[in-house]
This record gives sequence, structure tokens and C-alpha cells, in this order.
Amino acid sequence: MASVDGLRFVVPVQSLHRAPNRKYFGSGRGITYLSITSDQYSGLGGTVIPGTRTGPIGAALSKTVRDSLYILSTLLEQNTTLAPKEIMTDTASYSDIIFGLFHLLGYRFAPRIADLKNTRFWRMDSSTDYGELNKLAGHKVNTTVIAEHWDDLLRLAGSLKLGTVQAPDILLSLTRGKTPTGLGRAAAELGRIAKTRTGPIGAALSKTLHLLEYIQDEDYRRRILIQLNRGELRNSLARVIHHGQRGEVRERYKESQEDHLSALGLIVNAVVVWNSRYLQAVLDWLEVVDESPKPEDVARLSPLRFEHINMLGRYHFDLHDEAKHGGMRPLRDPDTLETFEELWQAA
Repeated sequence: MASVDGLRFVVPVQSLHRAPNRKYFGSGRGITYLSITSDQYSGLGGTVIPGTRTGPIGAALSKTVRDSLYILSTLLEQNTTLAPKEIMTDTASYSDIIFGLFHLLGYRFAPRIADLKNTRFWRMDSSTDYGELNKLAGHKVNTTVIAEHWDDLLRLAGSLKLGTVQAPDILLSLTRGKTPTGLGRAAAELGRIAKTRTGPIGAALSKTLHLLEYIQDEDYRRRILIQLNRGELRNSLARVIHHGQRGEVRERYKESQEDHLSALGLIVNAVVVWNSRYLQAVLDWLEVVDESPKPEDVARLSPLRFEHINMLGRYHFDLHDEAKHGGMRPLRDPDTLETFEELWQAA
């Protein structure tokens, strides 16, 4: 699994990619860096998008689809060895069209849905008896428009998968202002099927009802929330590292801005790796001294803590002898100040 979220930065120099947003940038302008966080806390890359550029005034559909397409583009362009298939996002990125495109490309889209009372539920056949759900699922999916545009949908998915077209560039193919095009309607109708009847990729015999599962299954909602919280915690760490929380990006061009923020992501990943190794060493130490924590407490550990890391100031690089040869620095027992190495040898 992975989550996609935006981190905003002020850009105090002239740039085509910055935009106004008083809430985040005050009187200035800035950018949004969409980044991917895996369920292992690692960052899988990201892309810069304009801060608040929304297209025509009032084109709410275009804005939602545009933001969603940037999320899809970020996923398709990441080139790590991890290949997440279940993607969590917040409510702002939710649209039927993006559900359809994610489904075509082999992703399970799992957004957090805030306004459930206004959410529509769809059925494939208006004559089918769904029992207690008959009143809830009052809208019928238009399968005809899907069939009419099926070849175009497949070509679109293939072009996105092969990288011959970038996801944000297909916006005009999907919408005209507030109105979806024929292809956009087909993608939306397909998305309504995926939204109301979906499941793990490849689980043809184990379909689930996404929206109903979200309403009924507290564990499912918690899983989505936990993954989104991982992304939020990672953004908090990135903010602390980045120029002492000032959060300014002074490069003018998108490529340079992405290089800048990719370097920030690399540093955050380094912190995650370092913390993970030493957390495991602490757990091994506690096992040696017969003070192993409860499994449920271990499950709540996070490698995104940073209180022990010096973000600003003077640095020195006098390594411990073990660290010079690829080992780890000795841990300290908070009570006896004995090192982990001494305890291990004693055991």
C-alpha cells in the first residue's frame, strides 16, 4: 500500500509553477509537492504541481480531476522496486473518473471519504433485488457508454502505462469545463463500478463493496487512516529538516524544484533507514535483557521520530570504530550506561 499527499512550499522567486494560496503561502506564492509514502514509511518519489491553479473559475470538476491526475502521474512515474497496488488519498482527490482510470491501470483506489451522506451508490441492473440496499443504490451505471468508448479507454490506459502521454495532459480529453466528454463519462461510469464493487487486485473470486466496506468495516477505515497518518508524519519530518522549517524553495524551474525536493526525500529516507536499524537494535537489546515489549506496542513504533537528530548547528564526523567498518554505534542502557555490545557479549 501507499498514500499520496501534498506538501506545500513557498517560492519567493519568479517561477511559472508557483501559484497563490493565502492559507499556505500568505501574501506570497508557492508550489505543492505530491509525494508517495509506502506502508514501510519510505518515500517513493514525487512531482511538483502549481500551488492552486484550478483552471476556469467554477470548474470544480476540472479541478478535482486535474488534482487526481497528478496523483496518478506521480504513481506511474515512480521507478523504485516497490510497486504499491492499493493507494490511499484524502477526500479532496476523490472523483468517479479517477476511480475508473485507477481501475484500468491495475490500482485499487482507496480514498478517505468524509461526506458519506451525499455519496451515491450505483447498481449494474435496475431490476436486480439488492434487499436492504435497494433504497440506497438507486442509481444505475450506464454500461452502454462504457462499451461505446471501451477501445478508447484501453488505448488511454496503454498510453499512460507506457508513458507516451502524461496523466495531466489528458484533462481536455476527459472534461470540457464543468462537463465531462464522452470519454470522461465512460471513465466515470467505469469508476462507479470500481467504486461500488471492487477488491484486491487479481482477487476475482473475492470482490468487495468499497463504499459499503468503508461504512461497515472499522478495521478497513482504520487501515486507510493509519496509512494517511504515515504520510502526514513523513511530511512533518520533511518540514523540520527543510531549512529549519522555513519551507522555501528558491529554484525557478520545475526540474530544479523536483531535484531540490527529491534530495529532501532522500534525507528523510536516510532518517527512516537509520531509525529502523537502531529501533531493531533496541528491540534485540530488550530481548537480551528479558524485557521484550508487547507485540502491540512494537506494532506502533515509528521510524519517523526526530527528537534525537540535530537538524541545525555544527556537525562532526568522528565515527565509532565499529561504524567505520559498516557496523553500528553502540547503544546505551539508560539506567547503567552499559553498551548494547557489552550486554550482548555478556549474554
